[in-house]
Amino acid sequence: MANQHPPISTTGIITPQYCAPVTHAIDLIITKEKTLRDNFTVKDINDNIVFAVKSSLVTIVTPREHRFLFDANGNPILHLRRSLLAADDSWKAYRGESTEPKDLIFTRKRSSLMQLRTKLNVFLANNNTEVCDFTVKANLSGQSWNVHIGESNNVVAQINKKLGTMFSREKFMVTVYPNVDYAFIVALVVTLD
Repeated sequence: MANQHPPISTTGIITPQYCAPVTHAIDLIITKEKTLRDNFTVKDINDNIVFAVKSSLVTIVTPREHRFLFDANGNPILHLRRSLLAADDSWKAYRGESTEPKDLIFTRKRSSLMQLRTKLNVFLANNNTEVCDFTVKANLSGQSWNVHIGESNNVVAQINKKLGTMFSREKFMVTVYPNVDYAFIVALVVTLD
C-alpha cells in the first residue's frame, strides 16, 4: 500500500506482541459494519481477522461512547471511551475493559477546536508534559491521515478512507510501518469517524 520506510524505534504501546515486524510494514483493512452501532472488523491482506471492535449503544442516560478492541479470539485488549459532552473530541484508551486511571494507556484529542484540516494529538499515559507523543494529521480532502511521532515528520502509519456505497461498506486501508504497535494504530483509526 505504501513505500517501505526504515524502522522507527518505538515500543509496544498496547503490548509488544502487536508490533509490526522490523523487516516489513503491515497492511490492514478496517471495515465499518452496517449496524446501529459503530462496529469494525480488522483483517490482514490474507483476509484473516486480526481484531474486532464492538461499540456500546449511546443513550441520553449515559452520554459516553464506548468501543472495545478484541483480539481474533475475542479477548478484550482495549476500552476506548469518550464523553459526548467534551468539546475537544477526546478519547481515552484503557487496558482490557477497565476505566481505572491506573489502566490508562493514552488520550487522543483535537489539537484545537477550529481546524481546517483534522489534527489530533495523542498523549501516552506517562506523559506529564504539554508535548504530544504522536499526531494524526489529515490531508486536505480529509480522507487520508498520517500518524507521526510527536510533531516530527517521522510517519509511523498511513490511513486511507474508502467511502461506502449502498452495496459496499466504509473501509480504512491502513499501512503500519515496521516496529510500530498496530493495535495502537487500529485504536486511533476507529476514533476518526
